[in-house]
Amino acid sequence: MLSRKGIIPEEYVLTRLAEDPTEPRYRARERRARFVSKNGNCNVAHKNIREQGRFLQDVFTTLVDLKWPYTLLIFTMSFLCSWLLFAMVWWLIAFAHGDLAPGEGAAVPCVTSIHSFSSAFLFSIEVQVTIGFGGRMVTEECPLAILILIVQNIVGLMINAIMLGCIFMKTAQAHRRAETLIFSKHAVIALRHGRLCFMLRVGDLRKSMIISATIHMQVVRKTTSPEGEVVPLHQVDIPMENGVGGNSIFLVAPLIIYHVIDANSPLYDLAPCDLHHHQDLEIIVILEGVVETTGITTQARTSYLADEILWGQRFVPIVAEEDGRYTVDYSKFGNTIKVPTPLCTARQLEEDPSLLDVLTLARGPLRKRSMAVAKAKPKFSISPDSLS
Repeated sequence: MLSRKGIIPEEYVLTRLAEDPTEPRYRARERRARFVSKNGNCNVAHKNIREQGRFLQDVFTTLVDLKWPYTLLIFTMSFLCSWLLFAMVWWLIAFAHGDLAPGEGAAVPCVTSIHSFSSAFLFSIEVQVTIGFGGRMVTEECPLAILILIVQNIVGLMINAIMLGCIFMKTAQAHRRAETLIFSKHAVIALRHGRLCFMLRVGDLRKSMIISATIHMQVVRKTTSPEGEVVPLHQVDIPMENGVGGNSIFLVAPLIIYHVIDANSPLYDLAPCDLHHHQDLEIIVILEGVVETTGITTQARTSYLADEILWGQRFVPIVAEEDGRYTVDYSKFGNTIKVPTPLCTARQLEEDPSLLDVLTLARGPLRKRSMAVAKAKPKFSISPDSLS
């Protein structure tokens, strides 16, 4: 039926029908769960939190962290509840003063034109929202009504202040600015200055800069201590280097951030074959800085699993000078090319430097061959006489 509709190819259906059900099926190894997803979200679920009251001690942060539907629902209910509460208070004041019974109450009512709970509810909305249609107003007959008027105005101002503050903080959250901070989809390991380096590319799509931008990197893996203690998420800080030096970067154009794999690096014994079998390796990259336009600190995160690290490749150049200015071609942001790289660990390369000489000898004939091909190409020239 599905093959007739074109959803599943006919040959696939025939293959599935012809297979032997007695043969054992081999399932592919499940991919390791990420600690940090590619878009920067932390893949951590908090369960069995007994002290839920701690969240109410910081109500403002709790409201900001809530999703938009819940935040709007809470603000709507707070307005409705306050209007209904004070409407009940205004109705009781009018009832106690005898303003609800026409012709039997006092000559001067506490609040004019209140004859039912509906009119008291409308007056409550007018007071708190400061609409003032003019049909209802508080008189000097009842001091208690004047006090309630002051209290309701203060309560309305507090609700408005909290609502506006939460909406501003939710719209100006740091992760909104991080949407335009991008990382390369893959990281690469290749030679740079004669040493194996772990490299990635980072860029900013906006013209407004990230001030005091710093970048950090951590390796997260499952380890076991000599005493037998299992640490499921062991985090190790490793230094990142860039053209400026240190962890601070000047992120005007995309930069290639690299880490030199030396004896102090947790990647010192990482080999190309480990990238396909080392399922417990995850490298987290954190970019942090201050947004130039708002002054809010923002943070962008990403991670690379073992199968997202390309051995023996490097990023292609994407910055070029055109018409007196530098241009960036973001269509090639994550593009890489293969380069000669020793298929060994950094430890083996440091212990046996002759592996670099083998690469140098291998590159030599390639360069000579390319130069010979370039010389063999015919060169055409047009003389001025031939044009006449």
